[in-house]
Amino acid sequence: MNRADRDLLLGLLELPTAGPLETDGPVRLWQAMHSYALAANGIGFETVRLTTATTTAALRPDVPLPVREAVARGPEFLAAQPSLVLRLGPAKPAVMFNVHLDTVAGAEPVRYTDGRFHGRGAIDAKGPAVALLAGVRHALLAEPALGRDVGVLVQAVSGEEGGALGTIGTRPLVEDGFFGRLNVFCEPTGLRWLSRCTAAMTASVRVAGQDAIDDQPHAGHNATVLLGFLAQHLGAALTGQVPDGQVCVAGLHTGRLHNRVYGTGELLLNLSYGSAGSAQRLTTLLESGLREGLAEFRARFADSPVYRRTAVEAESVTRLNWLKRGLPALDCRDSWGEALLDQVVPRWPEHEPGFTCDAIWLAGVPGTCTVVLGPGSLAANNAHAEGEFADERELDRFAEVVCEILIRFARNGVA
Repeated sequence: MNRADRDLLLGLLELPTAGPLETDGPVRLWQAMHSYALAANGIGFETVRLTTATTTAALRPDVPLPVREAVARGPEFLAAQPSLVLRLGPAKPAVMFNVHLDTVAGAEPVRYTDGRFHGRGAIDAKGPAVALLAGVRHALLAEPALGRDVGVLVQAVSGEEGGALGTIGTRPLVEDGFFGRLNVFCEPTGLRWLSRCTAAMTASVRVAGQDAIDDQPHAGHNATVLLGFLAQHLGAALTGQVPDGQVCVAGLHTGRLHNRVYGTGELLLNLSYGSAGSAQRLTTLLESGLREGLAEFRARFADSPVYRRTAVEAESVTRLNWLKRGLPALDCRDSWGEALLDQVVPRWPEHEPGFTCDAIWLAGVPGTCTVVLGPGSLAANNAHAEGEFADERELDRFAEVVCEILIRFARNGVA
């Protein structure tokens, strides 16, 4: 990275770009996109799109419920989250790189010290976004066919974080044809290429009963006891049931006061999967597990003076809602792309589980190879956590990898 690259990255890190699902604070994604586009234009990229998703696209039934609810509240939600497409050379054949400039919430002090960048987004994914441009710049100097005979596309998107899962950023761009023969999603993988990405469903188990005072706990529905019981039951029933996903028994909320019985509450479960078959199995197991859990709760507490009403009426006050469902999982098998990438970087080990990112939106697109590849580690670099950082040397190495991928793509021909 040169001085201009460092300045660009530090400028991007200074901008608060956590999306509206993450924060109520300022969202400077337009400014970030303009800064990034200006730097890309300087090495030959043309800005071919800079806009937001349409309301129609954002209100599809498979868009996560929190996104649809935010869109329904007013136009400012989408208006704050633009996505950018840059193109250098012909539209096809091309390599497409996807980076996201939105981040999770949480301000991190921005600085560059001893070869290390600190700040929210340093590794996920503003640092890789800047290193990507450096890699393209180096490749253009080494291979004249780039930008002449083969193209480079860059998607710089919003809506990756906060649970939007690319539905208002990456998906509309892919549907409009902005992808390549080879597609690289720049996420931290330790510079190992990964061609399988899980998707996830989020289920909400809600109890809508009647509150009671602490002196008469039997008079109401005790959502805390019921949901706590169901959390344990469903955790045991669902864990380990599919080979390519996992179950996260997540938030459980009823109330914070000690002197009342809460009759309403919510239990959240996040179910990841690597195939449509696994998604269906988890759905079936959750629905049957909930029925069984409610029946077991009734049998166990029907004779309890305190919990009898909750037990007898548990089924009538409990509902299952899906906050997120129907998203595709990526499992890309492309021998041509695999052979090219194997010449540059190692594969992600088969025994390590994949993870969810926007690459899922290239699932099933014919004639494409799609992988996730980037510097650093979500855990080791404190992504989404306090102290997020990226070392300049790992960003430089990613730039070298980008350069080599582009040169090999241009010289080896496209299958």
